Amino acid sequence: MSQTAFIRSTVDARVGWLEFNRPPVNAFTREMVDETHDAIAAALGDPEVRVLVLASALPRYFSAGADLHVFKDIGQDGMRRWAERCHEIVRLLRSSPKPLLAAINGTAVGGGLEMTLHCDLRFAATDARLGQPEINIGFIPPIATTQALARLIGRPRAIRYLYDGHLVQATEALEWGLVDELVEPGTLRARVQAYGEELASKSPAALAAVRRTVTLGGGMTFEDGMAYELKTVVELAGTPDFAEGVDAFLAKRQPKWKTS
Repeated sequence: MSQTAFIRSTVDARVGWLEFNRPPVNAFTREMVDETHDAIAAALGDPEVRVLVLASALPRYFSAGADLHVFKDIGQDGMRRWAERCHEIVRLLRSSPKPLLAAINGTAVGGGLEMTLHCDLRFAATDARLGQPEINIGFIPPIATTQALARLIGRPRAIRYLYDGHLVQATEALEWGLVDELVEPGTLRARVQAYGEELASKSPAALAAVRRTVTLGGGMTFEDGMAYELKTVVELAGTPDFAEGVDAFLAKRQPKWKTS
């Protein structure tokens, strides 16, 4: 386990956990944003990590968003630097070759929640509450949230969600597609760990290919996306994992993946 001032990082059975840890509510300062960026980069570069989970070390709060003391007199230049750093986190997440999961508990608003929008799957505790209340301070969420939400839950629902600034219950978030699975609070970590281990047992090359074609290809025209899929399929056909997968299937044995 490694611990910076505000981020706890652990690896369990090839599943890496990055947990926000700034009591009492996980309100983000610039230092915490920087630590989050660096912890994500380190996990993505760690060969022991096959799957990365964003989570909270605090039982009642996933994220309270930005510590608003940071925004006092920040000005336009300061906000540009803040948002640009946040966008660097988005680019790290979107370009990840490894599956990204989120384990959302308690109150989840603002920046920490926004980062989960760039994960592949979001698991939430049944008692979690999610929201983007930035409208209430005359602001909008800056972690590529306007773009991710419109793609995730559709423009009409995204714009109403951001207009209202209300917190929604986990059950409603599930109906919207804002989260993908609800889990009893006491079993959230175990459920996400189990799913992470399931993913970690699959071919890293194929997982990365799925992520690329869906995440990046999904932003292209259909024809360009097909071309990108074709390129990826051809590349995969030349990998040791594909040959091993076919051989293992025909021999009725478990595959031993070659890529890391």
